[in-house]
Amino acid sequence: MRSRLNVSLPVEIIGRINDLADRKRITRSAVVEAAVESFLSPDHADLQEAAMTRRLDRLSRQLARLERDQHITSETLALFVRFWLTVTPPIPSEDQAIAQAKGRERFEGFVETLGRRVQKGKSFLSELPDDVCGGDGARPGMDGD
Repeated sequence: MRSRLNVSLPVEIIGRINDLADRKRITRSAVVEAAVESFLSPDHADLQEAAMTRRLDRLSRQLARLERDQHITSETLALFVRFWLTVTPPIPSEDQAIAQAKGRERFEGFVETLGRRVQKGKSFLSELPDDVCGGDGARPGMDGD
């Protein structure tokens, strides 16, 4: 059995009800009924809290992965620079122009390769095995190494 109830709502809310009803292809009464049922549900707060907890957990995991990836990227760059500075001999002044031209050529090749990898969605970090970069979200090298 159904009973009629007349309510007064702000124009903005009625507009939102109309929009939702049109998008979902349901009646305005069905939208309002679902909203009231949700509001009156005894576990409404519990459901909201559970949904919020799931979202926060997901965000925490994403943040942990970002921190791990940033740490790996920083360490990779630092190790490369240290290695390069250690093994690269000084260039005699008469060979500077040739070395700079070769450096520009190599850099252009690097940028092209990087562009292709980014376009394909490839990532150096995704190539690392999980046991190397801490598949549990741990950040490698943060234990005092």
